[in-house]
Amino acid sequence: MRVDEDGNRYRWREEPADRLRDVVAAALGGFARRTVELDGRKAAAVLIAIADHAGEQGIWLTERSAGLRAHAGQLALPGGKLDPGEDAETAALRELHEELGIELPRSSVLGLLDDYPTRSGYVMTPVVAWLGDGPHPIPNPAEVAAVHWIPLPDLDVEPRFAPVPGSDRLAIRLPLLGGHLHAPTAAILHQFREVALHHRSTRVDHMDQPRFAWE
Repeated sequence: MRVDEDGNRYRWREEPADRLRDVVAAALGGFARRTVELDGRKAAAVLIAIADHAGEQGIWLTERSAGLRAHAGQLALPGGKLDPGEDAETAALRELHEELGIELPRSSVLGLLDDYPTRSGYVMTPVVAWLGDGPHPIPNPAEVAAVHWIPLPDLDVEPRFAPVPGSDRLAIRLPLLGGHLHAPTAAILHQFREVALHHRSTRVDHMDQPRFAWE
């Protein structure tokens, strides 16, 4: 494993694309993820699908449709609440198919990140999967207004933090797409960057969300 002068930073950008799947799977396999009890909240899952596009690796981020009852217009990962009998992996893959028309087998799943409890009453389980040189997304207009391609180097940024009225915790946000991406998605993608790209066991469940995400 390549390391920096401190002996603890994995240089993911130096890995060839055909090795990235293996090193991300190894990083997630060695990560001691935290689970969160529901305590009256609903179980949900989101999917981080690593894809090849235009000669680089990245992920697809959705912009939620204006007609949705909750969080309309916000940037999000494909995902939603678990249906009866589903686990997080099954739900995340189903939501990817429903939202973006991409069907992946369960064998594409590389691992899970920490559960993240949201202010809106969910416990989100982030699932990381390998899409590779798969099909281009075809967004379902009932759920997705637009799809944004995010190269992995664009996720390799330092987070910013802001106070939240009514909270003693800071909200995380990431500089992305010419503005800021907010939690919960920002928290999940920051942990993905830390764990999958840099092999650092960084926790994010203490990071808050802006007030508009509380509803």
